[in-house]
Amino acid sequence: MIDAHAPVEVFDEIDSTILEARRRVARGESGPVWLIAQRQTAGRGRRGRAWISFDGNLLATYLFATRHPPTTIALLGFATGLALAETIDASLGAGRATLKWPNDVFIDGAKASGIMLDSGALDPQTTWVALAFGVNLSAAPKAIDQPTISLRQLLPPDAPAPEPLAFLAALRPRLEGWAKRLEREGFEPLRQAWLARAHGLGRDVRVMQGEQAIEGRIIGLSARGELELETANGPRLIAAGDVLLPGTA
Repeated sequence: MIDAHAPVEVFDEIDSTILEARRRVARGESGPVWLIAQRQTAGRGRRGRAWISFDGNLLATYLFATRHPPTTIALLGFATGLALAETIDASLGAGRATLKWPNDVFIDGAKASGIMLDSGALDPQTTWVALAFGVNLSAAPKAIDQPTISLRQLLPPDAPAPEPLAFLAALRPRLEGWAKRLEREGFEPLRQAWLARAHGLGRDVRVMQGEQAIEGRIIGLSARGELELETANGPRLIAAGDVLLPGTA
């Protein structure tokens, strides 16, 4: 699914790399290609939230086509989170990055990166996929629903923040490696590695599904990537939602 040697295209400014991926699909193009923006004017994350752009951050979408089933494509988000966490650790030290279900990378309890997947049918056997993520390398947005942080804040004053393309170059082989393990070995190796970094494991949380709130304690990750909660009414699997830990909005 992931080709570490796919070409990279860089835009000085664009509305959104994921919108550019959609435009290319509409023109009959499906990559593989990395689309990188130095600045985005209309970025969006999950559930329509603004994807705020800062100079020096990594804003990326990887467009590709695959014959893998939707269930496997959905698990690619976990592989991406692990690759991002490993690349962040390479800059800050082992164990600094943690993973918050379903698609955020945290450092020291604050969000440093978010992941989003978009996809659609090219034909009955083939799906186009746009794997998008942003990484706070030089700066972090403040006005969102949870604490945020950038790598720049955690490095010594005289150490430069990683350059976006250099960070991407370090990320790509890690992402390809995890994606290949997913193809060869199934989800279990990723599940175990993800749980080893799980942010909030064993803690009480509130999961928002629209206006509905589900409260419970995070106890694991299912074989399909669902969040496992222990609630007052017994175990429950969560397929989608926003996880709020105590002290967050």
